[in-house]
Amino acid sequence: MSFRINTNLNSINSLRNLGMTNIEASKSMNRLSTGLRIQDSSDDPAGLIFSESFRAQISGTEQAIRNNQDALNFAKTAEGALDEISRLMREARTLAVGSGNNATLTSDQKGAYQTQMNNLLSSIDRVANNTQFGKIKLLDGSSGVNAVVVNATNIASISLGGKIGTQSITADGAVTVNVTTAATKASHSGTNAVAAASLAAYQAAAVGSAESFSINGVTFSVGATETWGQVAQKINAQSATTGVTAETTYGGGNGNITLRSTKYGANAEINLVDATGVINSAASSNSVTGVNAVATVTVGSLTGVTFTGGQVGSDGLTMTDANGNRVVLTEAGNVTGSVTAGQVQVGSSTFQVGANAGQTETLSLGSFTTSALGLTSIDVTTAAGVSSALDAFDAALDDLNRRRGNIGSFMRNTLESNIRSLGISKENLSATESAVRDLDFAEEMTKMTKYQVLQQSGMAMLAQANQAPQQVLSLLRG
Repeated sequence: MSFRINTNLNSINSLRNLGMTNIEASKSMNRLSTGLRIQDSSDDPAGLIFSESFRAQISGTEQAIRNNQDALNFAKTAEGALDEISRLMREARTLAVGSGNNATLTSDQKGAYQTQMNNLLSSIDRVANNTQFGKIKLLDGSSGVNAVVVNATNIASISLGGKIGTQSITADGAVTVNVTTAATKASHSGTNAVAAASLAAYQAAAVGSAESFSINGVTFSVGATETWGQVAQKINAQSATTGVTAETTYGGGNGNITLRSTKYGANAEINLVDATGVINSAASSNSVTGVNAVATVTVGSLTGVTFTGGQVGSDGLTMTDANGNRVVLTEAGNVTGSVTAGQVQVGSSTFQVGANAGQTETLSLGSFTTSALGLTSIDVTTAAGVSSALDAFDAALDDLNRRRGNIGSFMRNTLESNIRSLGISKENLSATESAVRDLDFAEEMTKMTKYQVLQQSGMAMLAQANQAPQQVLSLLRG
């Protein structure tokens, strides 16, 4: 047995254990104060990943429930207006039946019937044209205009609202895109012509002196022994930051470096500051941009509208009009000329009803104006006119009732059912996430009690260990 006072191993050991107990006690207090078993990734890395993915699903499901409720209100607004149109049509049909009683009516009385008929038809148009959900018209045929790309080689995507220019899109039709100006990338050919026997010789040739230049704010330093091929590689390595690539080119016995933006349009810039003459033959600066695509877009028989690329910071291939409609060209489609790009379907509204991609449902509304319902040129002043009017109203009511039934089925069997299903899904997702993330208070209180006892005993043992070296004093007294 030996006695040492400079290094008290018992004290060090007690202090280490007490420190570990304090850390665990602190974690336990944090868990008890927040109610969470996992507060950061160090508590349970795998559990955190699992829990966060479920949290994303839960929040997405909550939003999907709200989306379904919005869709339900959307459909109810349309259904309420259609109920009023149905009432007006029934009343108008009754007028037609009354006006058909020729033996008891004078010409003035028949004229009164026609005047009232005209008012009812005008009211049907008023309801169809003015019914809105927020600012979205529902029953005039412009609600939920969906554009489908039919030429994926030339067109990346099409997104159209209810209007193109000042014209409402109220009928199905082809979308034609006539590109009048093709988009270009910004490009700058360096003027530093380096004599070489071939492209490979130019790429292998040394720069010859230490130089530097900057592209779009990023500085590049070049050593004297670096080759022109390595200069191009340096620029390309930073293309994600600068938005510029470099290419070694050769012609006429000379090689040079050509810079090109990675994107199309006027928002894709090359700002070169060549203070010592590396890319260029002398100290200089250059600023060049690309060109935005311009096209005339036509929907069906409507007048063509100009779409321009590069608006609000977008790529030069992404063309928009004043209404926010969008047509995106592919690189293959970035050539002047006219192509059939897509097909428009009107009166079809798409709703995101689930928490994941592709979980959408579509409700077809269409137009309910008198012209769309076949209620034009209604004349109840003659027997033949009354007969034609009754046939027209019967056909229109059958069509209206069928479409109202489709809306009702969409509300009942799609939206309301989906809301119930999503509610159950959210409940079970929340239960699973809670099992991973939330704290079991009874279990944690048991641990906390253990740590409190260990803290007290650890303090006592540390005090005992600190007193142990004093036993050496008895040897000195002896």
